[in-house]
Amino acid sequence: MIFFLREKPKLAALVSSWIQPGYDKRRLFSLLRGHRMKSVLHRMLDSDEFLSDYGIRSLSKYYEKNPYTMKINGDTLSIKYTPGESDTRMFGGNSNWRGPIWFPINYLIIESLKKFDFYYGGDFSIEYPTGSGNFLTMDIIAKELSLRCMKIFMRDKNGHRPVFGQNKKFQEDPHFKDYILFYEYFHGDSGKGLGASHQTGWTGLVAEMIHKFYKVREVHHDVTTPLFRS
Repeated sequence: MIFFLREKPKLAALVSSWIQPGYDKRRLFSLLRGHRMKSVLHRMLDSDEFLSDYGIRSLSKYYEKNPYTMKINGDTLSIKYTPGESDTRMFGGNSNWRGPIWFPINYLIIESLKKFDFYYGGDFSIEYPTGSGNFLTMDIIAKELSLRCMKIFMRDKNGHRPVFGQNKKFQEDPHFKDYILFYEYFHGDSGKGLGASHQTGWTGLVAEMIHKFYKVREVHHDVTTPLFRS
């Protein structure tokens, strides 16, 4: 903190009350706090924008029918929500950051929510999903987002996994259906695996999500309970 106060005073001025102690005298080092956090999460947890059944989209679904447009040096540039494969060769052909589910983004969001909850001590609630009237702590919202990501690989009521989409061989063939592929990214609406099919790097973060989903922790009242329940 001292370094930023001395060397980056303009940046330090943006940080929200880092000298104000939270639960158990903890400190918060973030640009977001309180009303700023609620403003960001209000959109992020909206199913008509960033919240998908399978995690957080990389771009708001709002831009599917309302592309974001701006003018630079006389040129009109726009971007729209594209949930699946890219429709342009920019960024290397099929790679698409304009709507799909990416595990690095989701993992960082989940971990950040847990850290905020650690600072507030479980007393800070957010509406989830937006418009539902249901308020949860950020720790529980992190759980819910983890579960949405995990659902990509889990069987639904018909025994099909969203990751395999409409591929009958992968969904039903006994030699294929139980061998999970760690795709590069996932369709923002259906959860279907897209891009490289053996992206075991960042998509492998699902293993860490599963681990923490069932991890046992100590709660504030000295009662040991599962952090997340199935």
